[in-house]
Amino acid sequence: MSNTEIETAKKAEPKAVDNRFKYLDRALAKHQFRGDALIEVLHTAQELFGFLSQDLLTYISKSLKLPPSKVYGVATFYHFFSLKPKGEHTVTVCMGTACYVKGAGELLAAAEHQCKCKAGETTADGKVSIQSARCVGSCGIAPVVVYDNEVAPVVTPEGITSRLQTWLEAAS
Repeated sequence: MSNTEIETAKKAEPKAVDNRFKYLDRALAKHQFRGDALIEVLHTAQELFGFLSQDLLTYISKSLKLPPSKVYGVATFYHFFSLKPKGEHTVTVCMGTACYVKGAGELLAAAEHQCKCKAGETTADGKVSIQSARCVGSCGIAPVVVYDNEVAPVVTPEGITSRLQTWLEAAS
């Protein structure tokens, strides 16, 4: 959605207004449009819109009176934020030291091969997004994979490809 479309939507009749902007504006007001609330506002925007488009980041930047580079920098620094729409399912491979030593690199390679896309991307059919994380804090059960917010312990390459195959074959 472009800035022009956002402004047009906000000025349109109440029925035509995207209610997600009402909620985002409430979150901005709750934090008194303070720049130090950037992360909280980005979380709210991601929950509302599913991802942070360039136009949405610009809207937040203007609302908080922050440079676009700062907003973009924060949005790209934290792996929780996504600048692209995510798939129906998300697989996150922990690449922390304990997981990496126990084969996380092989898990990520297996997932990328199975889905025919790289970490940070979504399959062409929009079913699965692959992510990697610096650490998910479950080192004692390494290697760890997070399937749609569910932590799976001691994952094998066969285990990850089996789970992904189920998702990829599922009817939409």
